Amino acid sequence: MDDKEVIIQIEKSLWKKGYKNVAGVDEAGRGPLAGPVVASVVIFPLNVNPFLFKDSKKLNERERKRFFYRILEEAKAVGVGFADSTEIDEINIYQATLLAIRRALSSISIKPDFLITDYIKLPEYSNSILPIPKGDERSFSCACASVVSKVVRDYIMEELSKLFPEYGFEKHKGYPTKFHILKIRELGITPIHRRSFGRVKGEREGRGKNSFPLSCEERLLYYREKLQELLR
Repeated sequence: MDDKEVIIQIEKSLWKKGYKNVAGVDEAGRGPLAGPVVASVVIFPLNVNPFLFKDSKKLNERERKRFFYRILEEAKAVGVGFADSTEIDEINIYQATLLAIRRALSSISIKPDFLITDYIKLPEYSNSILPIPKGDERSFSCACASVVSKVVRDYIMEELSKLFPEYGFEKHKGYPTKFHILKIRELGITPIHRRSFGRVKGEREGRGKNSFPLSCEERLLYYREKLQELLR
């Protein structure tokens, strides 16, 4: 059995059991010190020929972009949801990830009858969910959801870097690199930093206080607008 057959086996087994709308779910951005967490849901038709069978985390930027647009072409449905840094601070990163997933699910017109996740559980899908470790390496749909989340989040962080150019968000995407931490110490934190995270907590307010919407609703709207830009 080749790699293409291996990565679609979970989906095939569920299709044989009668599930028609099997959705892969994955997120990007749980570890960064700044920016939103992004979740994606991808549903493929039963006759899909798997075209992504390499570990999605090992794809380079060019490969991810290529697969991203192919996923949009071949999937029955693709949904993307966001949770802002303010929500992450209020309810913690795990609950914010669940919130982003629920928003991704609510953004599509097709209701999934089964979810495959990268070891994330949703109580409302307790009887129709398969949370597997390293889901993006073992499930085609999950791998594609991982690519979508990563491409969307990277684009948003690149756009946010235009508002806060000194911090280098276009390079590190908010992750705790030496450069990023140095800039936090030097310049203070921005409105998009996660104040509840250890390396950010207690740091002084920095530049850009008025450069980004303060309300969560406005921020979520900004992310959705950037998503639409990417899809054009």
